[in-house]
Amino acid sequence: MDVKKQALFEARARVMKAMAHPTRLFIIEQLSHREHCVCELTDMVGADVSTISRHLVLLKNAGIVKDDKRGAQVFYRLRCPCVLNLFVCIESVLKESAKSQMALVR
Repeated sequence: MDVKKQALFEARARVMKAMAHPTRLFIIEQLSHREHCVCELTDMVGADVSTISRHLVLLKNAGIVKDDKRGAQVFYRLRCPCVLNLFVCIESVLKESAKSQMALVR
């Protein structure tokens, strides 16, 4: 594998790693509907502000979300809504896997 290809795969892995947590997946889904401030996401998740902020920093550093500071509040939204296409793909994989597992018990 050449250097350019290696860098591309490493960049892809960073994005996938940033998404690889149930809370971050929930946040991404919520941001697909509209932007939210940290306090709203804290209430939705049921976690403290520092925990949600850490999740958001990871998502921001991976390029998945962007922020907009308004006064004392920071609002987040998806940078690339196409990330939701990955959810559709993952759910297709889960369905196919379930079919295979069910075939074993029939």
